[in-house]
Amino acid sequence: MTSFQNLNLSNQLYSAIDELGFHTPTPIQKETFSIILSGKDLVGIAQTGTGKTLAYLLPLLQPLKYSENINPRILILVPTRELVVQVVEEVKKLSKYQNVRVLGVYGGTNINTQKQKVAQGTDILVATPGRLYDLAISGVLQLKAVKKLVIDEVDVMLDLGFRYQLTNIFELLPSRRQNIMFSATMTDEVDALIDDFFISPVKISIAVSGTRLDNIDQYSYNVPNFYTKVNLLKHLLRDKSEYKKVLVFVSNKKNADKLYELLEDDYGSQMGIIHSNKSQNYRLRSVQQFENGDNRILIATDVMARGIDIDSISHVINFDTPGFPENYMHRIGRTGRAEQAGSSILFCTEKETSDKKSIETLMQYSIPNIELPEVVEISKELISEERPRIIESTNRNLKKITEEKAFHEKKDKNKKTNQGGSYLRKMKTYKKPKTRGDKNANKGKKKR
Repeated sequence: MTSFQNLNLSNQLYSAIDELGFHTPTPIQKETFSIILSGKDLVGIAQTGTGKTLAYLLPLLQPLKYSENINPRILILVPTRELVVQVVEEVKKLSKYQNVRVLGVYGGTNINTQKQKVAQGTDILVATPGRLYDLAISGVLQLKAVKKLVIDEVDVMLDLGFRYQLTNIFELLPSRRQNIMFSATMTDEVDALIDDFFISPVKISIAVSGTRLDNIDQYSYNVPNFYTKVNLLKHLLRDKSEYKKVLVFVSNKKNADKLYELLEDDYGSQMGIIHSNKSQNYRLRSVQQFENGDNRILIATDVMARGIDIDSISHVINFDTPGFPENYMHRIGRTGRAEQAGSSILFCTEKETSDKKSIETLMQYSIPNIELPEVVEISKELISEERPRIIESTNRNLKKITEEKAFHEKKDKNKKTNQGGSYLRKMKTYKKPKTRGDKNANKGKKKR
């Protein structure tokens, strides 16, 4: 069995890895280490939860020496603010025994504060594309010293509409640099990005999106509606010994807030919530409390699925079935990190059955179904999305009756029409002159 000792890491990195409790590299870490270290361009296709962050950080930190240069030498681009924070933390942990400066920048916070930190100098800059571009065009951030570019979760970045910013950033970077890219899925847009900016990249595919991860147990419940899902979730969460650290995914912000409110009385002190409408500080605090174990339940939307990299999540609960099968893979990849055991539970209504089948087709695996516990109350209350639509009747007989009532024969007194008064009635006896000056046209009709 390959261990980190076989990678010939520096003593400083070995010490940091030992303290973190890592002993055996994951497949993506073994496959990519020597390629990144050689300086070649790399495209890694690997499902979330396979250890991609460590896969590029180890070979980047290995040769990194002390420098007084204020401009970053390594640039790491990620799609979300939460992922910036977590990558920065990983760099700090791994470089504990090295003299390495790392800085994270992202939108939603004061750019002037970030300008001051950039001006102080950094070796590794972790950033979201939008904020990085803003800092670069302001002149305070110089990218001329960047030798290594990492784009993590590039498929999400393109889905979020960052193609324009990425193209502009590439134009600001030195042409001679190493490009490293990781993605869970290979799309046409990702291919186009590789063709435009990468030079003969080595491609590594490990557990691509859709590959079922054997270390994650998956189960499904057939549930009739939203409020019954709430009742089932409450029932499951009562078992604190089993559900130690639970991440609950909801498809949209509105239903995430509704679920939080319905669970608040029972689990308010044990629960947090994150979605794009929450402030940056609130989101970061919620993630931190969940990671530290202060809260054992975190409700999140799909936008946050790629930004959460937290160890020891016991369960991912899919409160609804995602419409895109890849989103399901990203969700469940939050548990079973670094080949640890994990569990995923899917709540599925009748309307969501086709979405579940799409997920099973992608994975080539049928998710086992569990009977709904008898103690779970079946609610008859429906949310607005579940209520049947009122469709206007197309009954022909009803239409005929309506027409007969509407178009009846008029009574004699109602047959009278407005003749316009006595003046207009007298005017009708006159013939209109053929020309404007023909005064003799009506002469014979005048009274003598």
